Amino acid sequence: MNCCGAVVKAGTRTGKHAGVALMVVSKTSDLARRIESLQIRSLASVAYEPSIDRGLERIESEPCDVLIVTGASARAGGIELLDVLRAGSPRTQVLLLVRKRGVRSALAAVKAGAYQYAKLPVSDEELRLLIETAAHRVAASPSAGRAAPAPPADVDDGLVGRSAPMQALYTQLRQAEATEVPVLLEGETGTGKDLAARQIHAGSERRQGPYVPVNLASVPAELVASELFGHEKGAYTGATRRRQGKFELARDGTIFLDEIGMVEQKVQVSLLRLIEQRKFYRLGGKQAISTNARIIAASNRNLIDLVREGRFREDLYYRLDVFRIALPPLRERASDIPLLVDEFLRRYNEAFGKNVLGISPACVGLLESYDWPGNVRELKNIVQRAVLVCPGEVILPEHLPARFQTEAPAPQRVTFEVGTPLDEVEQEMVRRALAAAGNNRTQAAELLGISRRALYNRLHKYGIT
Repeated sequence: MNCCGAVVKAGTRTGKHAGVALMVVSKTSDLARRIESLQIRSLASVAYEPSIDRGLERIESEPCDVLIVTGASARAGGIELLDVLRAGSPRTQVLLLVRKRGVRSALAAVKAGAYQYAKLPVSDEELRLLIETAAHRVAASPSAGRAAPAPPADVDDGLVGRSAPMQALYTQLRQAEATEVPVLLEGETGTGKDLAARQIHAGSERRQGPYVPVNLASVPAELVASELFGHEKGAYTGATRRRQGKFELARDGTIFLDEIGMVEQKVQVSLLRLIEQRKFYRLGGKQAISTNARIIAASNRNLIDLVREGRFREDLYYRLDVFRIALPPLRERASDIPLLVDEFLRRYNEAFGKNVLGISPACVGLLESYDWPGNVRELKNIVQRAVLVCPGEVILPEHLPARFQTEAPAPQRVTFEVGTPLDEVEQEMVRRALAAAGNNRTQAAELLGISRRALYNRLHKYGIT
């Protein structure tokens, strides 16, 4: 490839298993050359254009299954690009590759309908996984003229966060989407293990198949086997008819076994046999039933500890622990709290017909200094309650639960991601100091360790009144 608009042939688009056509829109052709050198088997061709306008013109006359837009191009025209593609080429999968300052625009584009984004620089391994997963989505997408499959329930209730721990989590989830191996999700209660499992399913080749979640902690111990494997009529007292189990319902899709550590040893043996043989029996049944369901398991306890205690089979543990993903607790990503609060405010304003615009700086300080034993689920419930009781447009400390009122006030903590511009840090610290001092500028200057004159200079600089 030595000129704009050239195509590097990576395969042939003929036959039943034709590869996909990929296009790169970037300032230079370096990324297109790099992708071509990876020799990704699912690609039929790699094309390059230097601008979004040129790329869209080309898509009008040539097929484009996967479109990668990088850097300034992604920031400048990402959402507009999606609008055009939705109308003219809805099957095209869009990948946005941006540097840190472009993440906000990329997130807006993702919400508008882009397939995914990643932060530059991207390793060869991650780039390959992104492209292969997008290619899988192309292969699984409905053909022209057919309606797209309905999204899974609660598709809008997804993982939210831009912190470093969440970026690492997103990378692992993308890797899990591109595989078929069992996944083990570990994390404290309320960290979003079900959301992570749904995302893996929705991004995998099984996305058109069923997603069947089972909360094993909520099923009585004596009914777990029947819930998972089903039963025949008369298998036990009260079994008045045949019943399909969850594995049978999830045959070609994904089954999510939440709180796997709660199941008894007898059921663990049956699960081990199912994983090894891909077959099972209904309770009271004599006919083996095959299943191709992918297993995603989760636990809020470290399963290896349960193995050491003799409460979980070691052989089953190693069958499940093929691809382990740990979800970070909220206290380790406090910088995501304002983003999560904004998202929950949007949801509950709509649900309750309210118009709460935001929360006070004092509330932000209380939320960021809290330990969050219930993690994101606890924050979600707190915001829901606050929206209900707030009579105005701003949530104040008195709208938070009693535990925030009665505990001794903790020092307010402000968290910034590495790479945040110094002007943004300084402006936020000035605002926080004013809020903590009740807008008393003398006290605010003392909190910041600067003179009143220096404070007034910064107020003027940032337009703070």
